[in-house]
Amino acid sequence: MAEGKHHWLRKEDHESTKASFPELFFDLVFVFALIQLSQTLVSDFSFGIAFDALIFIFALWWVWIHTTWVTNLLDAEVVAVRLLLFGLMFLGIVLAIALPKAFDEAGLVFALAYAAMQLSRSLFALYAFRGIDAASFMTFVRITLWLVVSGGLWIAGGLADPESRTLFWIVALAIEYAAPLVRYWTPGIGASQDETLRVNGEHLAERCALFVIIALGETIITTGKTASDHADEGGIIFFVLVAAFLTTVLMWWIYFHDGQERAADTAEDTNEPQSTADHLFTYGHLPIVAGIILTAVGEDFTLTHPHEDGAYNNALAILGGPILFLAGTAWMKTVSSRMVPWSHCVGMAAALGGFFIVPHAQNFQLQILTVAILLAVALWEYIALKRFRRAAA
Repeated sequence: MAEGKHHWLRKEDHESTKASFPELFFDLVFVFALIQLSQTLVSDFSFGIAFDALIFIFALWWVWIHTTWVTNLLDAEVVAVRLLLFGLMFLGIVLAIALPKAFDEAGLVFALAYAAMQLSRSLFALYAFRGIDAASFMTFVRITLWLVVSGGLWIAGGLADPESRTLFWIVALAIEYAAPLVRYWTPGIGASQDETLRVNGEHLAERCALFVIIALGETIITTGKTASDHADEGGIIFFVLVAAFLTTVLMWWIYFHDGQERAADTAEDTNEPQSTADHLFTYGHLPIVAGIILTAVGEDFTLTHPHEDGAYNNALAILGGPILFLAGTAWMKTVSSRMVPWSHCVGMAAALGGFFIVPHAQNFQLQILTVAILLAVALWEYIALKRFRRAAA
């Protein structure tokens, strides 16, 4: 049986670096999940809801990135791996449906779906590497044991009252996010050795870039739908729609113009692909995705209530989303180039300064400020890179 599973592993050729159609099909579930999340936040965005949203963002990212790690190691064109992805897709749909009511009556459904996705994927990888790669097999033994503990906490939270649920789920997420940092240390068998998983850095970079496209696409969908619903409210809606669209385009530019390709090259050329992938993608892309999601929520506020006086909870999305996004892209570019992008740091400082004018500004004015900051960052970086390449030539 072990001999027959050799072909389950990802092949080391040029084609293996590209995202496969089964992987792209799997990603469609997360389009739905992100739309569900955005609509939930828009319906009642308070500081408490914003905190709950972080739990959902952390959970969605973690289940996606770890599925991507497994498909980075295995060949998604193999029938067994495809079936795994289809099963995870169904559980992902259940998870997304339960998300809006996860802190009410659907808590147990959300928890069961999440725990089932994490454990079933890990058990599949455990079976796939059994008798094939001893080091990878033992790494997934450790991962599975950690997920059993966190999964129990997810389910316990789903059974608990809503007040206690948050605590259970925060602890569960803390366990899952801490596990790679301690190399899945487990009593009796210790920690996994460095670089035990044969990571394809170029493939992982492309998959994360595609998830960023999904998040940006969700922003376009949300913005377009909201603008359509309020199209009869005058020219201000068109004006805000232009500002929201420019915000999304500038985020795309800041991420893809230079940073993504450089991150892919770094992940591919490094002598420590597993550690580098953790820094660049597993943890490094979380603030990027979170920032895009919050930005979409802020754009919805601006389109729905453009003349409403600024409030700090709305500003948390309108200004806070770009701050998170710039922080994530700054980290990615610093790790991949060993150079701090000062344009991003100044942009974050300017957005933070925007909170001082929140009580004196309307929502659409905060949106204009966001566009101006992102445009300044993009232009600064573009000019700086052009000068740097000219000097290097």
